[in-house]
Amino acid sequence: MEMVRVVFLTVFMFFVLVTVHEWGHYYFAKRAGILVREFAIGFGPKLFSYKRNETQFTLRLLPFGGYARMAGEDPEIIEIGPGQTIAVRLGQDNKVKSIFLDALDTRRNVIRGEAQYTDLENDLKIRLDVDGDVTTYDVHPQAMMIKRGQQTQIAPKDRQFGSKTVGQRALAIVAGPVMNFLLAFVLFAVHLQMAGIVIENPTFVKIGDLSEGMPAQEAGVQKGDIVVSINGEQIGGDYQKMISLTSASKGKEMQWTLQRGDETFNVAMIPRSMEGEEGGKVGITPELPTRQPGFGETITKSGTAMVDWTKTIFVSFKTLINNFNMDDISGPVGTAKMTGQIAQQGIQYLTYWAAILSLYLGIFNLLPIPALDGSRLVFLGVEALRGKPVDPNREGMVHFVGFALLFLVMIAVTYNDILRLITG
Repeated sequence: MEMVRVVFLTVFMFFVLVTVHEWGHYYFAKRAGILVREFAIGFGPKLFSYKRNETQFTLRLLPFGGYARMAGEDPEIIEIGPGQTIAVRLGQDNKVKSIFLDALDTRRNVIRGEAQYTDLENDLKIRLDVDGDVTTYDVHPQAMMIKRGQQTQIAPKDRQFGSKTVGQRALAIVAGPVMNFLLAFVLFAVHLQMAGIVIENPTFVKIGDLSEGMPAQEAGVQKGDIVVSINGEQIGGDYQKMISLTSASKGKEMQWTLQRGDETFNVAMIPRSMEGEEGGKVGITPELPTRQPGFGETITKSGTAMVDWTKTIFVSFKTLINNFNMDDISGPVGTAKMTGQIAQQGIQYLTYWAAILSLYLGIFNLLPIPALDGSRLVFLGVEALRGKPVDPNREGMVHFVGFALLFLVMIAVTYNDILRLITG
């Protein structure tokens, strides 16, 4: 059951991080009036899918991220050429609500004819020649095109990503990383409420974790015991004093006075050294005394954690660039392994780790690397300066090549992670 719990928490954490990121894109795209065709978590084959309003929500096999696919970002609609035989079905308003491109003989309650003129972006009209009778039909802005059983909603020009202002498009793109930043801040705050704030200058040392097979465990010391004195010397809240006395007593019997509830008792322990270390140890980790932070303190300390970890992440980027080594990079497998190890320590530690990963995901996506949000923002910045957009074909090629390279790197890193798992 413990393994099931750890796996569930690991999967759930990744699901939340990616969902929050993509929801930022989705929400602000919808606010701008952009048609979001698909909201996907993961890549590759579909595992689960359902449609709500205009958007298909899917869960896919490969947990490498996700996407909110907006109309106009890629060529999606099959063009209808002059003279092509199609079938249309009208709605109650006499507007075309369905356009069929194949299996025309099996369609019922449709009008079949040769298309003479089709505009599904601006005019929203189709002109059909039905046995010599030419008629022009208005097309509903949410009409569906059907081919090989696949339905694709048309996207009028004003519903496409490229038709919106630079500001609206930039907001739809930057919203993903911003949502990760907000999530990281909330998770840091939640962690503070769970863990509390360490009390400065404590008045006592409380026993926390005990190492397996070490003198403290063998002597019957328990988590939560309070150290009163060692060899007659009062400890108070001086944990360093406890370490110094223990380290200097390697191989010598020590008398510890402990308090457990209302009971005070003595135990004898002989510190011994760990492999590769000189001083004596008894296998005790202290449980630092904490207090519950107030609302204002939670906000300020969460902000401080955001700043400190942001600096750490950029330092790690710099180190990676200056001293690149594949062994220093972890992909989904390595990250999942570490997440599982942290999940075993408890929800408190997993919350803090999730906050760090969410912050990292937001920062990484803002880097000007092709196929990432940062690169798309760069193209929008160029468009704002030039007063006209970059050639969509060139931009699309840059993003395609960038995505391909990132995918290759992901495969290499994943292979490296698996190799590390096998070799230990």
